[in-house]
Amino acid sequence: MSATPTSAAADGGLMAMAVNFAPFIVILVLFYFMLIRPQQRRAKAHQEMVGAIKRGDEVVLSNGMVGKVTRVEDQEAMVEISQGVNVRVVKAMVAEVRNRGAIAAANDKS
Repeated sequence: MSATPTSAAADGGLMAMAVNFAPFIVILVLFYFMLIRPQQRRAKAHQEMVGAIKRGDEVVLSNGMVGKVTRVEDQEAMVEISQGVNVRVVKAMVAEVRNRGAIAAANDKS
């Protein structure tokens, strides 16, 4: 009897190690396609939406406030949340753009 491993035994050990690591590889691939990739898509879509904000857009902020954009700068925007009440907000905190430049009917009763 010889104490040196044969090539068949070495192949069996390598195959057994590959079978042991296969579930971890499958889990990593699933994480990528189910968690990481969709999050990257959402982040890219949000960046495009924030970059396209312009004066007159109706936006929803991350805290739930709804307002109309009156001025746009590089990183900030001025949003009118009530008649005569303007607030500066960081553009990244805009959660949704509702009416892109659509002219809304006035709520004033005349």
